[in-house]
Parts: sequence; C-alpha cells; structure tokens
Amino acid sequence: VALAISLGIILVAGYPLDPKDEEYVLVNNKCQCVTMTSKLVPSQEDPKKEVLERNIRIIVPLKARENISDPLSPLRTRFVYRIPELCRNCNSVEIELGGRIFQAQQGNSCDEPQTCYTYNREQCYSSPVPILHHGEVKYVPAALTPASCYSE
Repeated sequence: VALAISLGIILVAGYPLDPKDEEYVLVNNKCQCVTMTSKLVPSQEDPKKEVLERNIRIIVPLKARENISDPLSPLRTRFVYRIPELCRNCNSVEIELGGRIFQAQQGNSCDEPQTCYTYNREQCYSSPVPILHHGEVKYVPAALTPASCYSE
C-alpha cells in the first residue's frame, strides 16, 4: 500500500481537512474505516524543496462480523485494503461531448460489491429477529442502523 502511494500510482482530488490546514483528505471511506490524507512538507534532503507526504489511517473495528447484517456470524479476523477500491468514485457526472449531454461514471469497478467492515451510516442494514406472536415464532426484519432506514 505504502509503495503504491509513494510511486504515485493513484491520483485523487482531495479537499482540505481544516480550512487553516494544508493537509488534504484524499479518501474517507467510512465503510472500511480508512482515511488517506496528503500534504506538502519540507524535504529532509533539501529543506528549500517540498515533497508530498501521504498518511493512511486505518481503524480496525473490534468485534466486526463476517456478515455485518448478521450479529451471529463469526468474528472477522481478516481485513483486506486495496487502494483502488478505497479510491473508487462511482458518482455519475454529466459531461458534454459534441453538443450532447452524457452521464459518465468516474469509477471502473462500481458493479462489484464493496466489502464493508462496519456499518456505513448512510446505508440501511437490517437483520431478521425472531418474535413470538400468539405462540408462533415469526421472523421480522429489524433495522440495525435506524437513522438511515427511516427518514423520520
């Protein structure tokens, strides 16, 4: 990961972490708990020159489940982070070509499902919960992230 970043294989536009700060957030993936930032710092070899420094912060969620929607699934013991997957931008944008407007996608692996190590608070997750009703057990979906499942 560090080698790929230092070689500059991935170029991503960023936004400032703080208006007074010169550090830019390149990736803030809440699904995989990763934040990648970059900033210009004085070079150790030549303090008159600046070099690009990138930092990756990974938070490994404790007690994460293999299937986050199933609280009874086994605990996750393996976490895999791939920079291209973290940096993918699947938002559609409108572009004009030859006087016509087209919808274009900025990512190339958007059809593949994203592996999530924790709840993405913007996505609704549910899990079937057994309820005893008139002597009969029925499974009813229960929201695991209620704020994103119900707008009100």
